This record gives sequence, structure tokens and C-alpha cells, in this order.
Amino acid sequence: MKINIFNIKIKKKLKKENFQLKSNFYWKIVLCIMFLMIIGSFIFGFFLSIKTNRETALLNEDISRQTDMARKERIEKVLEYFSEREKKSADILSSPSPIIDPSL
Repeated sequence: MKINIFNIKIKKKLKKENFQLKSNFYWKIVLCIMFLMIIGSFIFGFFLSIKTNRETALLNEDISRQTDMARKERIEKVLEYFSEREKKSADILSSPSPIIDPSL
């Protein structure tokens, strides 16, 4: 025994007949996003390398100034040392020896 309370047929017009994901469309979106990310990373890397090169150039200039100053100071110290040695050697050569040579 069949009991049909409502004898109404529901039309299926609202339901899509071929309900499938358009994978081609989604792959295109994924590829575009990845392409944009790759291009963005290249641009970011390029600007980052330019920035670091500028900073290292500035650091090299500062270091070269410091090394020039340090070199001048070291050269002056070395020159003073050798001038003192020259004076000592001149004093030693000009002064007679305190020990009398027994062979004479």
C-alpha cells in the first residue's frame, strides 16, 4: 500500500545538469599566481642585492679611511723606532769602547 500525501513532482530546473569543477580555469589561476610570485621574488631579490651592494660600498669606504689612518699611525711609530735606533747606533759608533784591548 502506497500512501502519497503529496503527489507533486519537483522539477529539476534549479539543479545543474553537469556539475563539474572547471579544472582548467583553476589551473590557470594557480599558474598566474605562481608566475606573479616568481616575478615578485626576482624583483625583490634584485632590489635587495642593490641595497646590500650600496651598504658594503659605504662600509668599504669607512674601513678604507680607518685603515689609512691606522697605516699612517703605524708608519709614524715605525719611523720613530728606526730614528731612535739610528741615534743609538750613531752614539755607539762615536763613543770609544770602555774596554781596553789587551792585544795592544
